[in-house]
Amino acid sequence: MTTALAPTTPTRPAPAKRRRSTAGHVLVAAAVVAAIALPAVVDAYTISIASTALVLAALAVSTQLVTGVAGLPSLGQAAYLGVGAYTAALLANTGLRVGPVLLAAAAAAGAGAAALSGPLLLRTRGTAFLMTSFAIGELVRTTASLWAEVTGGDDGLHAPPVTIWPAGPPLEADGYIYLYLLAAFLVLMLAVAVLLRSRLAVIVRAFADGEARLQALGYHTPAALLAWLVIAGAVAGMAGGMLAAAHQYVSPADLSLDMSALALLAAAIGVGSMRGAIVGTVLVVAVRDLAGVNTSGHALALLGLTFLAVAYQQPLRSYLRTVGRRR
Repeated sequence: MTTALAPTTPTRPAPAKRRRSTAGHVLVAAAVVAAIALPAVVDAYTISIASTALVLAALAVSTQLVTGVAGLPSLGQAAYLGVGAYTAALLANTGLRVGPVLLAAAAAAGAGAAALSGPLLLRTRGTAFLMTSFAIGELVRTTASLWAEVTGGDDGLHAPPVTIWPAGPPLEADGYIYLYLLAAFLVLMLAVAVLLRSRLAVIVRAFADGEARLQALGYHTPAALLAWLVIAGAVAGMAGGMLAAAHQYVSPADLSLDMSALALLAAAIGVGSMRGAIVGTVLVVAVRDLAGVNTSGHALALLGLTFLAVAYQQPLRSYLRTVGRRR
């Protein structure tokens, strides 16, 4: 029974597969180098957009863990982002301003919130899971809006700039903040890469392929799925810590349906791939914040067209393949 989901001994990859893998690694390395060099070649506005993209990319990775890997569509990951963001902002206002510590605290807060909401979510599947996650997100957003004594209510909560180490200089320049967020995001992606090679990831993928078959093999799926949701919550919480550092401000608007929907759209563009989710995030942010500005504010219409293109790309490919076979 335990060998059913054990990773098989890797076979020697074919030359074409090795070439694709090498090309993929080269593209990732080139993208990292380009991202590091970005502050030297663009203006402050573009840098601020890039910082926002890093935050949304981290949230998209969290959504991809739940939706793309576990097969559970989520519209509530922004709730854990908000919990992490407020945790980081509140701690920063008490005098704790060391960025890595705040990110760790934000991740822990997001994981705790996911642990509390996870048992409720796991009582549902499919569309019911989607709507329950949306309800949880709205509950957290409403709480942030009404609990003005702690969160500042609709006026939001300001946070001082973070430092890299205790008593270090505060990160105030846009370029330095961006590089700090980029470093945090790269560390996060390394951790996610390790996670996706774990036995837990194998079990979660098997759940997405067939829950009944997995349970028939004797695996206790609720425990594995709860652990997976907690990890995804930690990733979203870390994204919230990055948000507080990027904007030095948190408000209930950051927990809105828009954030969760954009992350879900980026994950959908990625089609189950973490790299694809990051590319999807870049596309979404470019359409919303760059193309939208240059089209007289029609960002929502462009995002709608992007969503339709993603939703219908697979049926269109299947149709074209069918037509090709008939010819």
